[in-house]
Amino acid sequence: MQLAHISIDQLSVSAINMRHSRRAPDISDILPSVRARGVLVPLLIRPNGTPDSFEIVAGRRRYFAAKTVADERGEAEPLPCAIMEEGDDADALEASLIENIARLDPDEVSQWETFTRLIKEGRGIADIAATFGLTEPQVKRILALGDLLPKIREAYRREEIDTETVRHLTMASKAQQKDWLALYADPDQYAPRGWQLKQWLFGGQSISTKVALFPIEDYPGLIVSDLFGEDSYFADADLFWQKQNEGIAARREAYLEAGWIDVVALEPGQYFHSWDYEKTPKKKGGKVIITVSQRGEVECHEGYLSRKEARRVRAEGDFGEEAEPRAKPSRPELSGPMQNYVDLHRHAAVRASLLDHPGIALRLMVAHAIVGSSLWAVRPEPQRAANETVAASIAACKAEAAFAEKQREVLTLLGCVDEDGPVTSGNGDDFALASVFARLLALPHDDVLRVLALVMAETLCAGSAIVEALGNHLGLDMRGHWQADDAFFELLRDRQVATEILADVGGRLVADGNSSQKLKTQKKIIRDFLCGENGRQKVDDWLPRWMAFPVSSYTDRGGFRTADQWAKVQTLFMSE
Repeated sequence: MQLAHISIDQLSVSAINMRHSRRAPDISDILPSVRARGVLVPLLIRPNGTPDSFEIVAGRRRYFAAKTVADERGEAEPLPCAIMEEGDDADALEASLIENIARLDPDEVSQWETFTRLIKEGRGIADIAATFGLTEPQVKRILALGDLLPKIREAYRREEIDTETVRHLTMASKAQQKDWLALYADPDQYAPRGWQLKQWLFGGQSISTKVALFPIEDYPGLIVSDLFGEDSYFADADLFWQKQNEGIAARREAYLEAGWIDVVALEPGQYFHSWDYEKTPKKKGGKVIITVSQRGEVECHEGYLSRKEARRVRAEGDFGEEAEPRAKPSRPELSGPMQNYVDLHRHAAVRASLLDHPGIALRLMVAHAIVGSSLWAVRPEPQRAANETVAASIAACKAEAAFAEKQREVLTLLGCVDEDGPVTSGNGDDFALASVFARLLALPHDDVLRVLALVMAETLCAGSAIVEALGNHLGLDMRGHWQADDAFFELLRDRQVATEILADVGGRLVADGNSSQKLKTQKKIIRDFLCGENGRQKVDDWLPRWMAFPVSSYTDRGGFRTADQWAKVQTLFMSE
C-alpha cells in the first residue's frame, strides 16, 4: 500500500458499481468536519487503467464531501489516498488506517508538538507518516504550523480559527501575521478569513504558479508556497500579468505562424460560450479563441467561428471552393413501425411468461424498486429534520443505528461492500437495472426477502398513515427503540402538556401540585422521576402517549397530525 495525495480530478467512483452514476450521497454528518479540518482518513483507491486515474474502493462520502467544499471555495485540495496493490484486502486496510488516525492527538497543534518532538529525536517525515497512517504532505502540513506566531497557534487550538484561515496564514510573513493578529484582537475591526484572507495577503488576487505560460525561473518577484508545499502563488499580481501577457502574445504568434487565419484573445474574465460558435477546421477558416480567467488560467479553443461567420462561410461556398458533399446517412435495418411491431410482440410474450415465475417476478420488482426505470420512480424517505436538534437526536437513536447496520448487510448482499447510504434511489439506467436483477437471481429466497424488506423500509413515508397502520399491526413497543433525551425536553414547550406528562410519571397529585410552576420547573421534575434523583422514585421505561402504538393525545385541542393519521385507518385494523 502506498500513501499519497491525489488530485480530485484523478479520482472517480468505480464504473462497475451499480451506484456509480447515482446522485451524491448524504454527507450532512461529515461535511462540517471536512470543512473545518479536511479529509483525515485516507480514501482507498486502485489504478484505473492509466497512471493518472484511480477509482475509489472506499471513501465515497469523503470524496463527495471534499468536492462540495472545493465547489464552495473555488479550489480543490488533493485528497489523502491509500493506493491498493494486487491482493490487498480493502476492509483490513481501512481498519488499519482508521486505527492509526485514532492514535493522533485530538487537535493539530498538539499533533505539531508531537511531530516536532519526534523530528528532534531524529525521526524523519516518512517515518512519522508511516507511524500514524498519514501521507507525507499531511505531516508537512502539521509541521508548517511552526511558521505561525504562537498566539495564532493557540487560537487555532481553541478552534477560534478555522483550518482554511490557518493554511493561508502559514503563507503570510511574520509582519503580515502581526497585522492580522492586530485586526483579530480589535473588536471594532474585521480580521479577514478563508478566501478573503488569501485576497488580503495577495493584494486582491491569488494566482497559482500552475497557470503561468512563462518559465517560473523568469519571474523576478516573490513566490510563496501553501501549507502543503505543493501549490505556490505569485506575490506580485501586476508583475505576473506583465509576464503572462507576454506569454499570451507569444502563443498567438505561434498559432499564426502555424497557418491559422486568425487568433482572437478575449478580455480577462470574458467567457467562451460554445453555443455561440461552430466547430470549424483550419482549412475552412476556423480561428483560435484564447480565453483568460481572472486567476490567470489560459485556454486555447482551436477551430471555431462565430455562428454568424460560419453561416457566411457556408453561403460563400467555403472561400470559393465547392463544399464537400455531406455523407448520406445509412438507412436503419428496421423502420419505425417495424421496430414497434417487434418490441410489442416480444414484450407480450415475455410478460405472459413472467406470470408463471413469481419468484423471478419478485426479484425483478425489487431490482426496479432499487434502480428505477422509465415506468418506476421510487425514492427513499429523506427524513428531513426541522432543525439541528431533531437531526442530532435521530442520528443518535438506537433504531437508526440498527437500520444502518441492516442497510450495510444488504449492500454487501448486492455486492456493494464499499458503499453506504440508501440502497434505493437509482437513476433508471438499463445496465444497472439488469446488473441488480442478475445479482438477485443468484441470491437465495431468504436473502431476496431481506433486500425487499430493506427497500420497503427505506421508502416508507415518514408521518404517514401507513406508518401508524404498520406499527399497530406489528405490535411495536417503542420502549426498545426510544428513551427521553435532551432534544425531547428542549422541544417540549407546552405547559399544559408538560403537566399531563408529569401526571404520567409522577401521578395526578404531583401534577396538580405543580401545575402552576414554570415549564422549566415541570420539566426538571419529570427528569427527576425518570432518573430517580432528588428524592423522586425512579420510573423505568416510560413512554409518552405520542410514542406509543396506537398513538393518543394529551389534550383535546387537536393539531396532532400523528393521531389524525391513525384515525384515518384505525377502523381497518381494530380487529387486530
